[in-house]
Amino acid sequence: MKYKVLLTHDAESDLASIFDYIAEHDTAENALYVLDQIERAVSSLSDLPERGNYPKELAVLGIRDYREIFFEPYRIIYRVGGKRVYVFLISDGRRDMQTLLQRRLLSAEA
Repeated sequence: MKYKVLLTHDAESDLASIFDYIAEHDTAENALYVLDQIERAVSSLSDLPERGNYPKELAVLGIRDYREIFFEPYRIIYRVGGKRVYVFLISDGRRDMQTLLQRRLLSAEA
């Protein structure tokens, strides 16, 4: 049985920001390509979402509620709940991920 993949509002905003940045600094064609590849990666979570790794920044804290997959250099952070996959974050992995994950994921749980 397939999982239903849902993007949070923040993840949708991440996609829009990625597209806008690439379109502004490169071309709209390349922005569309990257967006398509990220969306394919996200859609692939409907089959075997457990295949993703635990984000290392969270694993060192003992947090194993979230997983991640990649479309380099982008990291897609999600959580599996029942037959649903919730995508919380889509970000360039070259960013300060520790701070971003703390702000986006951990503060939401507090």
